[in-house]
Amino acid sequence: MPGGGFVRLPGGSVVVALTLPRPPCGAVAGGIAGGITGGIKGGIAGAVEGGNVRVLVHAVNRARALTRLRNLGLRAVYLRGNAQPPTPDEITAVLHHPDGLLWRSAPDRAAELWHPIRALLG
Repeated sequence: MPGGGFVRLPGGSVVVALTLPRPPCGAVAGGIAGGITGGIKGGIAGAVEGGNVRVLVHAVNRARALTRLRNLGLRAVYLRGNAQPPTPDEITAVLHHPDGLLWRSAPDRAAELWHPIRALLG
């Protein structure tokens, strides 16, 4: 089950963080096991070596944040609860990125930086 959470910023916008499982090697490329289907070209399976993926989205509200992910092909992404809200470092990272969409493998690896979401699309 994907985990995630959100934080409402003083300006009214939100930062949504989702931890999504990566598919096994034999899974269909282009999706994430556990409810995400659709067409990310190359898939997260080819971009991440193991475990999960942490995705950050900055948007006007939670619904818009999830819509941004669904428009990228992550069709079955839902935010249920607030068990894993974004950390202050994650909030800073997504606020300083022009696209407002970032990802990296989870659990956090100290040497890995945040990647723009278009790195998964191309």
